[in-house]
Amino acid sequence: MTYVKAVFSIVFFCLTHTVSVASSTIETIPAPQESRVLILDFGSQYSHLIARRVRELGMYSFVMPADASVERIKNFNPRAVLFSGGPFSVYDEDSPALEKKVHHYLVDKNIPILGICYGMQYIAHNLGGKVQKAVNREYGRTAINIAKDSKLFSFMKKPETFTVWMSHGDEVLSLPSGFRVAATSNNNVLVAAECPEKNIYMVQFHPEVTHTQKGIEILSHFLIDIANVTPSWNMEDYAKLQIKKIQEMVPPNEHVICAISGGVDSCVAATLVHRALADRLHCVFVDNGMLRYKERERVMTMFTEKLSLPVVAIDASEIFLNALTNVTDPEKKRKIIGKTFIDVFEDYASKLTEQLGTKPRYLVQGTLYPDVIESSKTSGFSTVIKSHHNVGGLPEELDFTLIEPLRDLYKDEVRQLGKELGVSTVFLSRHPFPGPGLAIRIIGKLSQEKIEALQHADEIFIQALKKENLYDKIWQAGAMYLPVSTVGIQGDSRTYNHVIALRAVISHDGMTADWYRFDPDFLAYVSNNIINNVPSINRVVYDISSKPPATIEWE
Repeated sequence: MTYVKAVFSIVFFCLTHTVSVASSTIETIPAPQESRVLILDFGSQYSHLIARRVRELGMYSFVMPADASVERIKNFNPRAVLFSGGPFSVYDEDSPALEKKVHHYLVDKNIPILGICYGMQYIAHNLGGKVQKAVNREYGRTAINIAKDSKLFSFMKKPETFTVWMSHGDEVLSLPSGFRVAATSNNNVLVAAECPEKNIYMVQFHPEVTHTQKGIEILSHFLIDIANVTPSWNMEDYAKLQIKKIQEMVPPNEHVICAISGGVDSCVAATLVHRALADRLHCVFVDNGMLRYKERERVMTMFTEKLSLPVVAIDASEIFLNALTNVTDPEKKRKIIGKTFIDVFEDYASKLTEQLGTKPRYLVQGTLYPDVIESSKTSGFSTVIKSHHNVGGLPEELDFTLIEPLRDLYKDEVRQLGKELGVSTVFLSRHPFPGPGLAIRIIGKLSQEKIEALQHADEIFIQALKKENLYDKIWQAGAMYLPVSTVGIQGDSRTYNHVIALRAVISHDGMTADWYRFDPDFLAYVSNNIINNVPSINRVVYDISSKPPATIEWE
């Protein structure tokens, strides 16, 4: 989910240590109280997607674990609260729950609540309803029927049937006193309920995912019409807040290093920090030897021509390749790459110290929300999907204090922020590219020969997309080098060469994605060009899996 991002985002370290001083805190809330929406996370991988949808509506959203203290929630002072889904059953002994004081606070303040999936089951269970294992388990698209007198769905001209996205193994069998049915599924399962007198609403489906029809309208109606949240948060406010935070955080005599790459995240992060600190920012571009075809030359040209950022380029390709010799496990690859980046930066910092007479103690990262949610537990109840592409191995002690001004944002929000800061569209329109680069697009062991073959195959694919005006229609595209050899015929001779897999997906924010439907003639054109121009390749396949269940990258 990054565009050759701050080249490595050390998310795990940031979450488990106290160095992530630039991430959002509730002490500095970039929105007035009437625009604040709190998401209480019960362990759902979609919790931050809920936050993302709220921001699309122009409101400031913030995610806290479901067991957050009442003092923390009071400090945030939300206008509305959303309970997320989660992987638990409410009747499990260790299922997540709010503090009792939080219950009292929400009720006393009469703060509107919307429970989603597990959030619905939690509300029903704790207020006297009954939750049980679902008789008809519903996953994926499901048609639902709206009750005539529902306040939650009153924005519709008349009761309708529409499709929503379900993902639940439990169901609410009976409602608490005072609640009424707002919607049922075609299987006669209760999928939405409400108690307007208590300002509590709940849905079994996920309005935050794009697969749910009218999902954003449901959230908008609840937040604006029912909860009276004012949509008054924007990227201009966010930029001002982050610039102020950076200036307050970094003393006047301190210098900052930024790992920059040419992708959206690192460029926007660097521009933001440069706006705050001017010439006290020192940008460095590290070539790990596993970048795209001629990436270093192209990126450095863009830096000098499109951005007024002084950048030093470091060729560390041999160091990285040696460190990855015979490594096949993708998690080990990421950790080795992360640690090697730290080593390279510390060496650069030492040299910069001699030049400046003082050692820079701050390091800028382009960490985004999706990096955090996929790489780690966002609450004590969530589960880890995998180490993120940009997450690397960290030493026990880190000599840098991290600045992560984009940590609260999703990819499209970073683009909006970039526009606000005047970053060139050349940067903002680039496809995502993983921090470890081709290391996680070459399945299995790495070698210089494989890297060069993949670089050329990938370049043919990307240039074909641009030639056919398809590049901007696709969220992310790239080629993968598979650890498979197949028999072929080239020049009337038998070959036993390697396979390239092409991947292209469409997405809104990278949290979910679907494969792009190419014209077969285009795929034939790309396949022929790769096979004819990359000697070690004799077969090309196309990946037609979506996310979920697959991820965008193969490793």
